[in-house]
Amino acid sequence: MQCNEILVQCLSCLLFFGGAGYFFRQTSVHTPYGRYVELFKKPTLVPAKLAWFLQELPSFLVPILLWCKAAGQLSTNKTVLLMMFCAHYFQRTFIFALLTRGRPSPLPIMIYAVIFCAINGFFQGYYIVYCAEYDDAWLTDIRFILGGIMFLLGMAINIHSDHILRNLRKPGEITYKIPRGGMFEYVSGANFLGEIIEWFGYALATWSLPTLSFAFFTLCSIGPRAYHHHR
Repeated sequence: MQCNEILVQCLSCLLFFGGAGYFFRQTSVHTPYGRYVELFKKPTLVPAKLAWFLQELPSFLVPILLWCKAAGQLSTNKTVLLMMFCAHYFQRTFIFALLTRGRPSPLPIMIYAVIFCAINGFFQGYYIVYCAEYDDAWLTDIRFILGGIMFLLGMAINIHSDHILRNLRKPGEITYKIPRGGMFEYVSGANFLGEIIEWFGYALATWSLPTLSFAFFTLCSIGPRAYHHHR
């Protein structure tokens, strides 16, 4: 498979413009999942554990398949960067999904998430495997080092914040409680903040337009949600 620069540029622009459009939509409309599900409308719901597993799986599985296909041809630099992306989605697919106590997700929202994760998983994996170019010293470059630190810090904040949220309520409780501790002492959406930091760190570590466009899309999609939580 050869690198298609036009495809890379088009998908990057799509994430930038899609993120901006989603941002402005969310300033007036709450995406109907989690606490914003309107149960009285009786949507078709998918259990939280299953929904999170299915919708996050493509972002892990697709890059892994691309990596396997190119096994033996990738440099250490590319392998490390691709595994950073996969590490996030391994945690979200096989650990977060198993532990979550969240509310069921509407079926359409889950389907949209599956489609997005499949496309983005392919896009990010395709770029790293077939398009990105790094010299032999990239893993000692200041951009990779700072980006890697940001990525790990963001992941740690995200995982710790999810742990706090899971332990807010006893099994079966649905009453909303304000989280305390960790980064929740400073921001209302600490889990969202962690993921935003994580992906901007990854964009710095890879120094690429596709990863920056994904980081921007993440900011636009979960940033307004954090604002709604705060209100």
